[in-house]
Amino acid sequence: MSGPTPDWELDYFSRPLLDGEGRRVWEVLICAAGSPGTPPFRWSRSCASASVNSVWLQQALQEALEAQRAHDGGRPRRLRCWRASMRTMVQRAAAALDLEVIPSRRCYTLVEWLQQREREVYPAMEGYMAGPLAPGPSVSPAPPRPLPEAVRGDGWGWAQLPADALQDAGEWPMDFGGLVDLPSLDPGARIPGVRLFSPQRALALAGWLAGLEPVRLELRERQLVLEAGLDDRWLVSDVAADQVAEAQAAFADSRERAGGLQFLAVQSDADSQHFAGFWLLRDLPDP
Repeated sequence: MSGPTPDWELDYFSRPLLDGEGRRVWEVLICAAGSPGTPPFRWSRSCASASVNSVWLQQALQEALEAQRAHDGGRPRRLRCWRASMRTMVQRAAAALDLEVIPSRRCYTLVEWLQQREREVYPAMEGYMAGPLAPGPSVSPAPPRPLPEAVRGDGWGWAQLPADALQDAGEWPMDFGGLVDLPSLDPGARIPGVRLFSPQRALALAGWLAGLEPVRLELRERQLVLEAGLDDRWLVSDVAADQVAEAQAAFADSRERAGGLQFLAVQSDADSQHFAGFWLLRDLPDP
């Protein structure tokens, strides 16, 4: 095995399935992005609704660890969990196995897998509940908070990268970062992103952003907002009126041609070849 085992992404929740007694079937899904030369890790187990607790989940995690060991000989150090309602149960189960839980929506591999199962797997299973499910409660996003003064960049700028350049991103010099499995890319696609500059505080800014678990960038009228963690929203900057339409078009083009890929970079200046921080983000719908 070469390099550390990628972090796990976990979902433990009910599915659109009923058992023989008319009760919802639960399922744990665990996955990890692939590493060079190794395919992505996938593991799942169904769970009766009466067995939903941290004890059952701990046993499931132990079995998944054994499956990971057979897969590539590795063991993850951390797992990401995006459902706030399941956070406490997941933390209890994971703590017994010395796994750190990161509350985060930065679970792009998991989101794609869950969407594929909702399209292709669950409808073919016994007990599938056909038809639309009741929607969850509508929650208006909180207004974005300004980035703290101490970690604001001294400048910023829009940028685009050719899609094929990202194939070598793992070799780029960076202090903090987060890369992801690349989706299917149109060879001519351009990946939109934002570069933050700070000659004196680039490393501190990158370190702080790393702790946020950045998820995606969005434009709300003339505000550039960074979504992060489970429900955090940070105001990066106001956007000039004459730049809004071009930026919106770039994000829309990425959703159409590059699986919603975006990037966030931190550098000391615009000419630097070194990244204090570099994150690939994806504008995927929350499951």
